[in-house]
Amino acid sequence: MFAATAACPLLRFRSLPLGCYISPSRSYRQRRPIDCIRVLAMAGSSTSAAPHRHTNRLASEHSPYLLQHAHNPVDWYPWGEEAFENARKRNVPIFLSIGYSTCHWCHVMEVESFESKEIAKMLNEWFVSIKVDREERPDVDKVYMTYVSALYGGGGWPLSVFLSPNLKPLMGGTYFPPDDNYGRPGFKTVLRKVKEAWETKCEMLERGGTLAIEQLSEALSAAAKSTKLSDELAQASLKTCSQQLASSYDPKFGGFGSAPKFPRPVEVCLLLYESKKLMENGRQSEANKNMQMICNTLQCMARGGIHDHVGGGFHRYSVDECWHVPHFEKMLYDQGQVANVYLDTFSITRDTFYASITRDVLDYLRREMIGDAGEIYSAEDADSAEHHGASRKKEGAFYVWTSQEVEELLGEYANLFKDHYYIKPSGNCDLSRMSDPHNEFKGKNVLIEREDIPSMASKWGKSVDEYCHIMAECCKKLFDVRSKRPRPHLDDKVIVSWNGLAVSSFARASRILRTEPKGTKYYFPVVGCDPNEYLEVAEKAASFIRRNLYDLSTQRLQHSFRNGPSKAPGFLDDYAFLINGLLDLYEFGGKIDWLSWAIELQATQDKLFLDREGGGYYNTPGEDPSVLLRIKEDHDGAEPSGNSVAAINLIRLSSIISGASSEDYRRTAEHLLAVFEMRLKDQGIAVPLMCCAADMLAVQSRKQVVLVGDKASAEFDDMVAAVFASYDPNRTVIQIDRSSKEEMEFWENCNPDIARMAKGTVEDKQAVAHVCQDFVCSPPVTDPDALRALLDKA
Repeated sequence: MFAATAACPLLRFRSLPLGCYISPSRSYRQRRPIDCIRVLAMAGSSTSAAPHRHTNRLASEHSPYLLQHAHNPVDWYPWGEEAFENARKRNVPIFLSIGYSTCHWCHVMEVESFESKEIAKMLNEWFVSIKVDREERPDVDKVYMTYVSALYGGGGWPLSVFLSPNLKPLMGGTYFPPDDNYGRPGFKTVLRKVKEAWETKCEMLERGGTLAIEQLSEALSAAAKSTKLSDELAQASLKTCSQQLASSYDPKFGGFGSAPKFPRPVEVCLLLYESKKLMENGRQSEANKNMQMICNTLQCMARGGIHDHVGGGFHRYSVDECWHVPHFEKMLYDQGQVANVYLDTFSITRDTFYASITRDVLDYLRREMIGDAGEIYSAEDADSAEHHGASRKKEGAFYVWTSQEVEELLGEYANLFKDHYYIKPSGNCDLSRMSDPHNEFKGKNVLIEREDIPSMASKWGKSVDEYCHIMAECCKKLFDVRSKRPRPHLDDKVIVSWNGLAVSSFARASRILRTEPKGTKYYFPVVGCDPNEYLEVAEKAASFIRRNLYDLSTQRLQHSFRNGPSKAPGFLDDYAFLINGLLDLYEFGGKIDWLSWAIELQATQDKLFLDREGGGYYNTPGEDPSVLLRIKEDHDGAEPSGNSVAAINLIRLSSIISGASSEDYRRTAEHLLAVFEMRLKDQGIAVPLMCCAADMLAVQSRKQVVLVGDKASAEFDDMVAAVFASYDPNRTVIQIDRSSKEEMEFWENCNPDIARMAKGTVEDKQAVAHVCQDFVCSPPVTDPDALRALLDKA
């Protein structure tokens, strides 16, 4: 356990609990953000074109976040030896500021402190100041976020940490206002105290920082006590996590826990997984309870203001319990995961509402977040100018509406639209005391549906179809007008891990949405494209990474791209999330190249990150001496942990490949899960995706569906769609074109049994399916309906 006494008591003061903070598991949430979560909500950087008075070293960087600070009077350095050497030479502490380009509170601290000449003078004279983009250097962020979270019980961004010249942490916090306020020290006070402490208690501070890193290293790199979990614990962890989620479920507004509410997709993933298992075991009533929680949560999210009803996609989180007023930034990692849980819920319920929301999210990404070469960008900011020429930005300005604006735009349908989205002249951010405690949105409206569409259509005496057409026309008018407003900043950095999550959702949607009922209607902002177009998006994104961020000679990834590859290497999340996306690209799209690349990346991942003696994967390659901690991460938060995703990848690969490689994949997964045995046993709610992985590993034999035939034929395409008509996370799909020499050679080398099955398949059919489980294969089928029936029965 980390000892708080590792830091000098003189420096144990707290930052304000504001900021773009971490979404912890519910078991960690010992304190809630106070009502002033939105206080001081003000500008980002200036939108004026005035000449710059200051330019620092960040001007030569590629990161959008670092470039935002390139003209502060603070003499910023990027993370690197030049800054470290300067601190050692001057014998002064380092001030490390970590954030990201779409972080609202990072903008606030910049305006209040980093643009202040007085504070800049203090920083420049007393410290060496370093700026880090957490999305570009997650390894650096993880070290010091772990320190601050351990010391104070929580963390977030901007992350503000003071380091010794040898990079050991001295003290830290998140957002600091410039002056003393709320009974807390301001940034100026903090700077003076750290300077005084360094000058008088330097050795004690350094000893404390060294001890802190040693304790954290010991706590976060534990080795497994055995090489395998018991099947009983694997199954118990799934149930325990489900029960913990149920106990925190909000039956009125959906979701788990109270405000603020995050769309933490891994929670829904676990409940979907357990529901399928309960159905298979004949425990339908228990499965129905899970599905009720899932459906209510996803419906409330989709109707809430966290969902962008005009342009599609989801915002980062809701500040209130009713999903109404969001923190308005949009992150790529949210979109991919959210799309997948709506997609899987559609697979189980067959309710096209969930398919429509999946399309809504993916169409938003296609419209706003994809570059000319197929790369998928990282995020859109929460802040933007209220009008062209405004000198400052404001959170949510791009997304909110006045009642008068709606009336002028929509004419005869204005009252219907206002009723539907709870629009009022006084503003509508009044559904919760948490929604707008400081009246920032007075007179403004965040669109929210308080009733479902059938109920509203009945109220206004219209058919559902007519009502939906009217709403779509209205939303399109608002979209067109909104498009002329100053847009939020787009972070066009390409991150491998987040692209991997998006590749997965696009690939899966390309086949699962083929099963929508014929005649399904789509309403703006949903485009209603052929699902095959989604597969093209996934393949282009994966191809961009392969061309620009993968070294064929070393078989290694770089972490991100903007005007060229970043200096940072690929991290565990990059490999694990991309491998997951490539496996989905293969299973849903069928091209063997993606499977081959996934296997290649898995070998590199094992080489760089795997602890072969202790089990599990470290988060970094461990090659950069300036990164003081290598951590075996397990927490499934806003993003799943690299270890959870890696475990599932290994299980999937072990079902595709045979022989010694298959056994090695399985042993590695077993050892990985054993590392986190106590976490799975006692705190399953912190690791829901890992709980799923543990249960998957306990399944004696995954179902294999082997499709053999002409992949270019319509018959083969129909059989692929039939396979994915139902939700089954313990299913492996293998597609083989027997006429392809490359594919047959691959299977002869990697799984001779599959190659023999393909060779033995009758040649006069365009598509033949073999369904195998428990080492027994059913008679081959050639009809999609027969295949669906067989899979439902198996």
